[in-house]
Formats: sequence, structure tokens, C-alpha cells
Amino acid sequence: MFISLSSLILLPIWINMAQIQQGGPDEKEKTTALKDLLSRIDLDELMKKDEPPLDFPDTLEGFEYAFNEKGQLRHIKTGEPFVFNYREDLHRWNQKRYEALGEIITKYVYELLEKDCNLKKISIPVDATESEPKSFIFMSEDALTNPQKLMVLIHGSGVVRAGQWARRLIINEDLDSGTQIPFIKRAVDEGYGVIVLNPNENYIEVEKPKIHVQSSSDSSDEPAEKRERKDKVSKETKKRRDFYEKYRNPQREKEMMQLYIRENGSPEEHAIYVWDHFIAQSAAENVFFVAHSYGGLAFVELMIQREADVKSKVTAVALTDSVHNVWHQEAGKTIREWMRENCCNWVSSSEPLDTSVESMLPDCPRVSAGWSSGAVGVEKEQRNL
Repeated sequence: MFISLSSLILLPIWINMAQIQQGGPDEKEKTTALKDLLSRIDLDELMKKDEPPLDFPDTLEGFEYAFNEKGQLRHIKTGEPFVFNYREDLHRWNQKRYEALGEIITKYVYELLEKDCNLKKISIPVDATESEPKSFIFMSEDALTNPQKLMVLIHGSGVVRAGQWARRLIINEDLDSGTQIPFIKRAVDEGYGVIVLNPNENYIEVEKPKIHVQSSSDSSDEPAEKRERKDKVSKETKKRRDFYEKYRNPQREKEMMQLYIRENGSPEEHAIYVWDHFIAQSAAENVFFVAHSYGGLAFVELMIQREADVKSKVTAVALTDSVHNVWHQEAGKTIREWMRENCCNWVSSSEPLDTSVESMLPDCPRVSAGWSSGAVGVEKEQRNL
């Protein structure tokens, strides 16, 4: 039977409490004191002491996984699918491992967009300085020059990045199910220019700078002996505090701060920025959007902010499990009317594909995506991330 270190630490306290509870009034006071002590113990922090180091590989090969010819993630030696519960009773460590693998897969998909789909990585903001935070989107060579048609893809919220629909589907199913690659390749084959948005890349994370507090002795007029005594006490206090922190949280992660990307600090801002600087400048007579989940909300916000321009360029919009709400977003009557004519929302449903699904919102038609419909219907997967 597995017994964790935290259990061994707390075991004597539990036994002592059980013994004390059988005594009189004085013993009850001790019980109260022990309960107060227990309430101050952070069990989550204690559990971290049982974890292996949070040091994970930075390549698929390091994880001993690879994508096979069917685009399925498989263990190099066993051929088995990815296993989340790699270590029993260590959910936090397993989650951190899963997240580390997910970051590698994000970079892998970026490489596929450039190498397999022949898209170019374009840095934004377009006028960014060397030192400021930046994001990027992906575009085909003819995205701005194709005179006929342009396809714009927007994914949902969460951990997904450009080129992905759902990380969980990539890991547990295959690349075709979880990425936008099949959409991109078909669009290119049919003569579309392509732009792939990256609405969740809103900031970069950097380590918080350490604040150095200048010793009071540096500018004090106190006698030297008194200053030395105070410095000694200060050093001892810091030593005890550092020791306590190391004991309390032996795997303390770096404290990070977020630096937001100018004019791209949210999915909505990102959609408007890409519209203003790229889509609106494109030569395409017909622009088409495919927007999943929160991407649908971002598109509706784009319409609210750029209604006339969107109506003049956009021909049709395919929404998939969109979470937009025309009431909450205060979309006007003219927008709702345009959406009824030019948008369709494929939603998760047990009904056959394209069966009409009733909606409480007076905007675009809702139809069933069926159970196995590629990108559509993956919202349920994204909620579980």
C-alpha cells in the first residue's frame, strides 16, 4: 500500500488527537489547539514533497513519443497511446507532465504549418520594436494578393494556439481531428488564400525581478556595534524564512509576470487587429471565416466594431459550437439580420448532420454537427482541458 510522506507527518497528530478526545476539559483545550495547528497545515504543499522533480523533456523524442503515419501519437517503444496517469496518486505531477507535452505539440504544429502547409509566420504588431512583446499569425503566400477568395481560421479559447482546434484531440486521437491542417490543405487545393489567427497568444511570461531591499545600515548613523547586531538578526531571520519556504514548497516554481502584447491583449483585440492590418488590406473579393467556440464570439465582436467593412468583404461564416451571444454582446438589428443570411452555426448534437437545431437566439441558423465531424463538436473536449 502506498503511504505518502505527508501521511506519515500527520499520523502522530491524528493519533494524539484521538487519545486527547477521550479526556476531560483540559484535554479538550489541547484538542482545540491541535485542530488549530492542523488548520494551518497546507496539505497541498505537503503533498508536493512526494513528487518527483518537475523536470520534463523538451522534445517528443525525450518523452519517447512520436506521431505515426496516421498522425496518431504513440509511444516509440510500446506503440501505446499517451497515458495521462503515468504515476499513480500524483495528479499534479501528471498534469504538469501533460502540459509540458502540450507545449511541445504546439511547436510541432507550428512546424507543420510552415513545412507541410507552406504558410509563413508573420510577427505582430507589425511595427513592434525589438524589445516589446510580440505574437504572430500564419498566412499563405497569396493571402493578401489572391483576387478571388480568402479563408480565415479562428480557434477557440484555452491552451490551443494557431493551427489547433483541440490539444486533447491531437494527443488522444490524431492530428487530423485536433488541428486545422485538413482545412488549410483543402482550402489551398481549392484556390483560397489562407490566414490562421492566433487569438490566445496575448502575452509573454517573464520571471518577476527580485526586489533587493537595501540594508538600513548603509545609510544609518547608528553606532557600528548596533548596526552589526541588527544585520546579524536580519540575516538569521532571512535564513530561517528561506529554510521554511524550502520546506513548505520544495518545488517552488518561478514567480512569473505577464507582459501583454500591444493591441492583441485579448482574442477580440487580436481579431480586430488582424482584420485592420491584413484581412481588410487583402485583394480577395470574397472572404470566408471558420470560427470555433470563442472564435465565434471574437468574430461577432469584430462585426460590432467594423460592421460596414465586414459586410463589404465577408461572404459567409461557418461557426462551430460558437459561444457568441448577440444579446450580451449587444449586436444590433442589422448585424443579427446579416448573420441570419450569411452565417451558420454547427453545434454538437446527436441528430444527423445538418439537421436544424432550435435556438433561443435571433441570429444565425443552428444545425447539427453530428457526432464525428472533424473540427466541429470539439468544444466538449476543450472544456475538459
